[in-house]
Amino acid sequence: MAELIKVKNPIVEMDGDEMTRIIWQMIKEKLLFPFIDIDLKYYDLGMKHRDDTDDKVTVDAANAITEYGVGVKCATITPNADRVKEYSLKKMWVSPNATIRSILDGTVFRKPIIMKNIPPGVTAWKKPITIGRHAYGDIYKCVEYVVPGAGTAEIVFTPADGGEKKSLLIHRYEGPGVVMGMHNTEKSIRSFAKACINYALSEKIDIWFGTKDTISKLYHGFFRDVFADEVSKAKAQFEKAGISYRYLLIDDAVAQIVKSPGGMMWACMNYDGDVMSDMVATGFGSLGLMTSVLVSPDGKFEYEAAHGTVTRHYYEHLKGNTTSTNSIASIFAWTGAIAKRGELDNTPAVVKFARTLEQTIVDTVESGIMTKDLMLIASPAVSKYAQTGEFIDAVAERLKKAL
Repeated sequence: MAELIKVKNPIVEMDGDEMTRIIWQMIKEKLLFPFIDIDLKYYDLGMKHRDDTDDKVTVDAANAITEYGVGVKCATITPNADRVKEYSLKKMWVSPNATIRSILDGTVFRKPIIMKNIPPGVTAWKKPITIGRHAYGDIYKCVEYVVPGAGTAEIVFTPADGGEKKSLLIHRYEGPGVVMGMHNTEKSIRSFAKACINYALSEKIDIWFGTKDTISKLYHGFFRDVFADEVSKAKAQFEKAGISYRYLLIDDAVAQIVKSPGGMMWACMNYDGDVMSDMVATGFGSLGLMTSVLVSPDGKFEYEAAHGTVTRHYYEHLKGNTTSTNSIASIFAWTGAIAKRGELDNTPAVVKFARTLEQTIVDTVESGIMTKDLMLIASPAVSKYAQTGEFIDAVAERLKKAL
């Protein structure tokens, strides 16, 4: 056996839930530990442990990323009422992703993994569409209230300098209803714009940005103006890179994106990015073929799969049944983190290992070995799909030869 490739500095590892947690362990045992020597700072973000620690473990993990610079995260459960009951939780904890994004003040970039035999569902798309998602505030940090009966809901702002309070009527209720208050900050919006601009310049791709400023003239209009201001500061860089900035209403952006050949970075507000990244992933074939990285303004990186915990497959696994669960996005979370660690540490061998593993996955799928979700959309068609472990084993065999 060849000597293990040494990863110079630690990576923060965040374990997750359900089927992805099982796959996570398989990836480490079969695709990482036989080939690399890596120091992992481990945090268990599984639902039960988050509950046991009153979600402190999520905050600790985010702070560890700020210390070490690179993290990799398994998919996790964001509990609803049914999950609270299923896991006997103390409360309906907030999304761990939202907590980490808030602490890092990051922007999420999601990009599809292109394979020759997995054609896009949107036939116009020829080049990857990267989603740049603002990862702070809005509905993910909202305050909401179920209104029990008649009454008045208001927004009240109290200036810190002791100035006059400002009250704005939201609605006068004549009966039960619901109300929500959400926020964002100029600092975070500027960080979002700068991150998108830097990403577009590094990749030499155009930026599209859309809001609904015709309806939300102040909230969405504020995003539009701040983004435009940051773009204006980078005008010379845009011209040098040969790229452009395009602002559209969000509904027009959706219509235009479906007809375009792709190749741009689509900057989205938080909720839009959540929805549109799934649309783009599905349009390119599968959520299992989507990379995701959270980038902070000061250059910290957190990699994860763009999909969830694959609950249905997990329940089959608990029954003792085999599953054909796509592990590619989870593997690419690891390779993204390892490659970035290698870049930051200036260790080319580490970067090469990560890129070799990525190419091995592409080669495996293009050779006709794939999980059921990809088999159903592959062209040319394949007659047999691989089970969860079989696919990872096939990648491991190819990786041994490639290294």
